[in-house]
Amino acid sequence: MTNHSEEPSPALFMQTVSGYQRTAALKAAVDLDVFTAIGEGKKTVHEVADHCATSERGMRILLDSLTIIGFINKENNKYSLTVDSSMFLDKRSSLFLGGTLKFLLSPPLIDGFKDLTSAVIKGGTALDEEGTTAKEHPEWATFARSMVPLMTDLAQWIAKNVKMTSEKPSKVLDVAAGHGYFGVEIAKVCPLVNVVAIDWLNVLKVAQETAQAAGVSDRYKLLPGSVFDVELCENYDLVLLSNFLHHFDKPTCESLLKKIHSSLTDDGRVVTVEFVPNDDRISPVSAEFALLMLATTPKGDAYTFAEYDNMFHNVGFSRSEIFSIPKSSEHVIVSYK
Repeated sequence: MTNHSEEPSPALFMQTVSGYQRTAALKAAVDLDVFTAIGEGKKTVHEVADHCATSERGMRILLDSLTIIGFINKENNKYSLTVDSSMFLDKRSSLFLGGTLKFLLSPPLIDGFKDLTSAVIKGGTALDEEGTTAKEHPEWATFARSMVPLMTDLAQWIAKNVKMTSEKPSKVLDVAAGHGYFGVEIAKVCPLVNVVAIDWLNVLKVAQETAQAAGVSDRYKLLPGSVFDVELCENYDLVLLSNFLHHFDKPTCESLLKKIHSSLTDDGRVVTVEFVPNDDRISPVSAEFALLMLATTPKGDAYTFAEYDNMFHNVGFSRSEIFSIPKSSEHVIVSYK
C-alpha cells in the first residue's frame, strides 16, 4: 500500500542547493572572531559589531543567520553561545576548531567539487591526474598544522589502548605521519618506544615540532619520502596507517600492505584509522566521505570493514578487528600479522 502521509516538499532541495551559504556564514564568523566576542560577554549587535569592527547591519544579519543555523542562541535581542559553539568555536577553548577551516575549505578540496559532474563521469578527480595524492602536495602541510584539534583525542585513545611491551625497546612506524600526534602520543606513554615517521619533508617539519614539544624527539626519527618508494627497515612492532589508505584503490593498498607485512615482527600489528561505512555504504553519516575521495583523488574511496579485512587477509595478515572510538566519526582497525 502506498504511504501518502508525507507531502512532497522542496525543502531538502533548497537546503542542499544553498548549503554553500551556511559554510560561508560560518567561515565569516570564524574570520571575524564572532564566537569569541560573544563568549567574552558581547551580547548585542552593537557590542559584537564594535568588537569585531564591522557594520551593525552586516553583523545583525550574520548573527541572525548563525542563530537560524543553530550555532548561537538569541533571546530578547541578545545573543549567547550554544554548548557546542562555546566548546569548539570560541578561540579561548583548547578544543577550538576554527583553524581546521584552513584545510577543510582549502582550494584543492573546494576546487574538486566545482566540476563533480566530470569526476562522476571519469570515476576520479577532475582536478588533474593525481589530485591531492600528487607528490609533495603543499596542502598536506596545511593539513598537518590545522587538523590537530580533531586528531588529539583519537591519538590519545590509540596510545592508551595500544599496549606496547615494557620489557624491550619497541619500534613504531608512522606512515604519512602528518602532524605526528599518533606516533608521539604512543612515545609519551611508552618510554621504550622509538618512532620512525614517514612523510614529505615539508610535512615532517610539523611532526618534528610536535615531537620536540612533547619531549620525545630523541626517540623520533624522520624518514622523508613516499612510503611506496622508501626502503623500510624491518622488525617494526607496530605500524600506524592513519587516514591514508582511503586515497588509493584496492590493488595499490594491497601492494603497500604487503610491503608493511614484510617489515613487521612476527607478532607485529597495524593500526589503521579510517572513516569506515557500514556495508550499505549510506550509514553512518561519515559514509559521505566517499564523495570527497571521488572529487579529490584519482581512485580513492571509503572502504567497508569487510573490504579492509579482505585487503589485509590477501597479503598475509591473520585477522583484523574494528573498534568504534568515543566522540569520533572514525574507526580504528587493528590487524595482526
